[in-house]
Amino acid sequence: MWEKKPVLLMVLATAAILVGTIVTMVMPFFWVNSDADRIESVTPYTPLQQEGRDVYIREGCNNCHTQTVRPLVAEVLRYGDYSKSGEFVYDRPFLWGSKRTGPDLARLGGKYPDAWHYKHMDAPRSMVPRTNMPDYKWLRDYPLDPEMIRRKMEVLGFPYSEVQLSELAAKNEMDALVAYLQKLGSDIPWREAAKTEIIGELVNPYAGIDHFAMESWEGLYQNNCAACHGEHMEGEIGPELIGADFEESDLFEIIYNGIPDGGMPSFSSLGTDKVWKLTNFIKYYNQGEGQH
Repeated sequence: MWEKKPVLLMVLATAAILVGTIVTMVMPFFWVNSDADRIESVTPYTPLQQEGRDVYIREGCNNCHTQTVRPLVAEVLRYGDYSKSGEFVYDRPFLWGSKRTGPDLARLGGKYPDAWHYKHMDAPRSMVPRTNMPDYKWLRDYPLDPEMIRRKMEVLGFPYSEVQLSELAAKNEMDALVAYLQKLGSDIPWREAAKTEIIGELVNPYAGIDHFAMESWEGLYQNNCAACHGEHMEGEIGPELIGADFEESDLFEIIYNGIPDGGMPSFSSLGTDKVWKLTNFIKYYNQGEGQH
């Protein structure tokens, strides 16, 4: 019947396509860009952070690192609360990505101190022994161009001050990249919400264990702690541990939950058994009772 009325069929088909387009594309676009979807704590990039973002894109970091946490239990447990559209209102373009040769970076900001990032960018394997990430020490050799960055900020419509621009004269591309990495996820107060509350009294399952048994746990320390606290607990990026007086329950909680405001990440992903092994190893050797 309808095939005998081609004009009417064409009109109805066009109307159906328009309705589908409006429902699936136009309306979601306005929803995503509405004020209701914005997150008040999310701020535009500073000139230094924006230049770091451009360096990040130029060097292809987004080819190995995603910047989106999917609403899956495993991802939320590892990276924190899943990503919301309001987090990306200042991204031009967005860098969600889909390939994770390296870890997701959406919640990286504040996880480590600046010194960790500088050392990691200089020589990634000094911080993560098994990584295949290339060295980027050479970024230190390239100073920033304040006037070029001014033009970028004006095109993007991001606020900036003359003081911010004048400070760029003493900065290089490494400084910019580190500033950008520290911005990622820092506007979202997710760490406190993701903190695990330990219920009940903590009981050390390895209390009184022979110190010779602890020697096999040194690999845990070297792989997870030595990059910041030194191979022999002498301190480096993180504080010295030799002679530090920790209650074992307090030390367990520090390792398990990290120190969000102090640049120490959580190691809850290791599981409670390995965290207890680290706790006992550090507790014993930091008092000079063993040869570390």
